[in-house]
Amino acid sequence: MQINGLGNEEPVTDVHDQVVLTNGTVGKRYSGKHEDMTLEDIYGKDGDFDDEDDSDWDPLEQHITIATWCCVNCTLVNVDDAIYCHICGEHKDSGILRHGFLASPLHEADSVTNKSLDRNGKSEASCSQSMTPHKLTAVGFDERMLLHSEVDRKSHPHPERPDRLRAIAASLETAGIFPGRCHPILAREITREELLMVHSDENIDSVERSSHCDASYFTPDTYANKDSALAARLAAGLCADLASAIYSGRAKNGFALVRPPGHHAGVKHAMGFCLHNNAAVAASAAQAAGAKKVLILDWDVHHGNGTQEIYEQNKTVLYISLHRHEGGKFYPGTGAAHEVGSMGGEGYCVNVPWSRGGVGDNDYIFAFEHIVLPIAREFAPDFTIISAGFDAARGDPLGCCDVTPAGYAQMTKMLTSLSRGKLLVILEGGYNLRSISSSATSVIKVLLGEKPETMLENVIPSISGLRTVLDVLKIQNIFWPNLGPILSDLQSRWGSYAIQEIKKKKKGRFIIPVWWKMGRKKFLHHTLSEQLRLSSRRRIKSSQWL
Repeated sequence: MQINGLGNEEPVTDVHDQVVLTNGTVGKRYSGKHEDMTLEDIYGKDGDFDDEDDSDWDPLEQHITIATWCCVNCTLVNVDDAIYCHICGEHKDSGILRHGFLASPLHEADSVTNKSLDRNGKSEASCSQSMTPHKLTAVGFDERMLLHSEVDRKSHPHPERPDRLRAIAASLETAGIFPGRCHPILAREITREELLMVHSDENIDSVERSSHCDASYFTPDTYANKDSALAARLAAGLCADLASAIYSGRAKNGFALVRPPGHHAGVKHAMGFCLHNNAAVAASAAQAAGAKKVLILDWDVHHGNGTQEIYEQNKTVLYISLHRHEGGKFYPGTGAAHEVGSMGGEGYCVNVPWSRGGVGDNDYIFAFEHIVLPIAREFAPDFTIISAGFDAARGDPLGCCDVTPAGYAQMTKMLTSLSRGKLLVILEGGYNLRSISSSATSVIKVLLGEKPETMLENVIPSISGLRTVLDVLKIQNIFWPNLGPILSDLQSRWGSYAIQEIKKKKKGRFIIPVWWKMGRKKFLHHTLSEQLRLSSRRRIKSSQWL
């Protein structure tokens, strides 16, 4: 065990598969049955225990090593003879880092799908008309953020890895979006004074100390190397400058293609893969540029406990988060519906805590229509920030939810109606490269003025999703009276929603006979036993008559 030396004193341990005896020594593994010997006799013997001649037995001296490879898309381990990942189906030699989600998942690196290409072989994006500079969507990106990586190699790569940015950047480049249609902004390191607007000296100093270590950990899952502090300062600096540029009108809107992520980083501590809170820094920068009220909408599958901590007593920043919660069992355990803010900030923290995994487009759009937009419109923000984690996307190994790129595009489109379109999207989580690159591309297309491919209307939520929305409305109705009619309407329609959901689930379902569910052998056994029982009764009755 070693201490990380960053001030948090979190232990870093290695796990080994060992068999240790009660006296602390490593025991030998013996085979064979020795019912006449005690444990002390067995462990005390050095020689063979069998009386049989085993001279022809040649035990395997070396441990068998199975060759494996880690999927570049989802990081999960596969055996070497497999060509496709058994979890996500990605080809072993996929070109996703070269072409992003436009690379074929079923072929090697040079194969690219043509769904985004026109008849002449040019990308649709590259064929668009040029835009005036002040109307451009700005994108913040710097390759030095790729230097932040885990030094100590584990059995498979850390989910928050540099390839996340590479895959998104490759997708945008292949589609001709960036560079091309979007305007890049120069990166700079955030200053200590700017960080002190949202963080304490403890957070800033602990992150800075990591630059003096080749490898260190803030928490068991939050790593750092000597370049991590620089990457974190660049990410925060890009978010601050994007917020200032968008609010002042130098850019129409923007996307911060940054890492490490930030929404788990609180006032004092780095955690959950996050070092500095990029969204909080951007909100502070927007207010410094003149915005009086800022909305932070967080759709990352994990609750942004750090952002909530920073702003839970602040009425000028409205924080709304949609996330898996499951009664506090899902990381980080915070974000229950009753967490509404404190010390005068009550009502300015809105949590939509899903009670299960697998949540998809319908539940998210339903929550947007009945909670997010009604509260946001009443709040009337001057500037809007999306903490855009894409780990609720279909295929993500950590989030295990079902939001599609079209769903993210529609949510983005809905938010463009706020704050006169002054919108900044900041990358948070998301660990399936194909999911995050396709979702991020769909979001940026909306920022560029394109309509989402599909727009869900009259959505019917799941029963659990509806219950969550109703629970949140009951709590937030105290602080936002405009939710009252919405709550009453949904309560009156509860029965119809439930019936429609049941019909939807039953539609197309094959009804399996009860006897088949029991199992054929069990059914036959039950049938034969019943026949024998009846036959026995008949014999008894006939003997009584005789």
